[in-house]
Amino acid sequence: MSTTLIITVIVIYFGCLIGISIITSKNATTDSFFTANRSSPWYLVAFGMIGASLSGVTFISVPGAVGTQGFAYFQMVLGYLVGYTVIATVLMPLYYKLNLISIYSYLETRLGFWSYKTGSFFFLLSRTIGASFRLYLAAEVLQIGLFEKMGMPFVGTVAITVGLIWIYTFKGGIKTIIWTDTFQTVFLVGAVIFSVILIKQELGLSVSTLISTVSDSQYSQIFVWDVKSNNYFFKQFIGGAFIAIVMTGLDQDMMQKNLTCKNLKEAQINMFSFCTVLVVVNFLFLTLGALLYIFAQAKGIALPAKTDDLYPLLAFNHLGIGVGVLFLLGITASSYASADSALASLTTSFCIDFLDFKSKPEALKSKLKFWVHIGFSVLLLIVIIIFKAINDQSVVSAVFKVAGYTYGPLLGLFSFGLFTKQNIKDKAVPFVCIGSVMLTYLLNINSESLFDGYKFGFELLLFNGLFTFLGLKLMVKK
Repeated sequence: MSTTLIITVIVIYFGCLIGISIITSKNATTDSFFTANRSSPWYLVAFGMIGASLSGVTFISVPGAVGTQGFAYFQMVLGYLVGYTVIATVLMPLYYKLNLISIYSYLETRLGFWSYKTGSFFFLLSRTIGASFRLYLAAEVLQIGLFEKMGMPFVGTVAITVGLIWIYTFKGGIKTIIWTDTFQTVFLVGAVIFSVILIKQELGLSVSTLISTVSDSQYSQIFVWDVKSNNYFFKQFIGGAFIAIVMTGLDQDMMQKNLTCKNLKEAQINMFSFCTVLVVVNFLFLTLGALLYIFAQAKGIALPAKTDDLYPLLAFNHLGIGVGVLFLLGITASSYASADSALASLTTSFCIDFLDFKSKPEALKSKLKFWVHIGFSVLLLIVIIIFKAINDQSVVSAVFKVAGYTYGPLLGLFSFGLFTKQNIKDKAVPFVCIGSVMLTYLLNINSESLFDGYKFGFELLLFNGLFTFLGLKLMVKK
């Protein structure tokens, strides 16, 4: 792919996003930024959430991981269905009943001031790290495909990447993001579908032979029954259910979109539609991963040292301009669809949870929101640079490992609030949550010696939540 072509694709793409932003942010207020005036069509929210949920992590890491794990990731995707059902039937009715903007406001109502601030803090930490990981992928691809050839240092690429998000979200916020996510999801899903079709043609396969080639390959195993394996079915399935609950249902970023629907019924329809399509799209990504490895073997192409590099390597160097353009659009769409809403939700959570926006006049709220938005943009840039310096593992593993530690306290706090009626010593909550994270870390690094070689996977999240729950039980007021 020529530099001119890459620049043209990127300029047109972001020109469309900025155009959407201009249209949707007319007469925008802080209420539009935070809630989209609670008037979003459910089908737009559902489709746009596909892009925000999958992100660049799925786009690159999931196909790459097929080489070592087969289709085992799909076990976790099946667990998502259970998690999204809990969200639609338990959490959404609560959020709509309380008419929440920040979902962590519930913790203040139920448990107290420090529980509320602690929950919001752990979200800010989790989402900042997660969004940075995802944007890191987009910046890496843009660096390799474009800016490196122009002599641009990586920090410059990251600054451009974050700056573009700020430009089209700073005014309209979540109201704009509902539409830009829908636009970006079209490219994300289209990229994987057309990549599969073009690889099929390169290998000279029909639809039927493509299915049989993938199913008969060494990569197609879904279910793993070895208890000591990180991919053991029940570890993946249960982990997937709770990952969905915490990373969607207890996450301001994802729930902020759902809370823009007109009413609870439409929000629930949105959630069930979204999770159904998500399962299909994830299976397509796994199929793409198998085809990438089959293609590399058939053409005698040496596999890269990092599995995350496989799709970019083949797309830019071996599959033609068509796949290269599709890959560039897909990784850009997937990364920005998750990162733009993350930036808006970080701004929302900090403004509502820490700056007490309800008591401030509109002019002051608009000014504060502007500077908070800039502040989080700079923070994302810094974290991406740090991650670039220390990353030495698959990005998808890194994201979920971080989630296991930072989302665990949220799981414990919300579980205690929902399933007990007890009051607690609220000032002790920050110490309980930090202690739970430390206990979880110690359990993880010593699991093999304590449990006869057993290695924890995504189920680590459950233990983190459990430690938080038990710690809160110890803090119950008599």
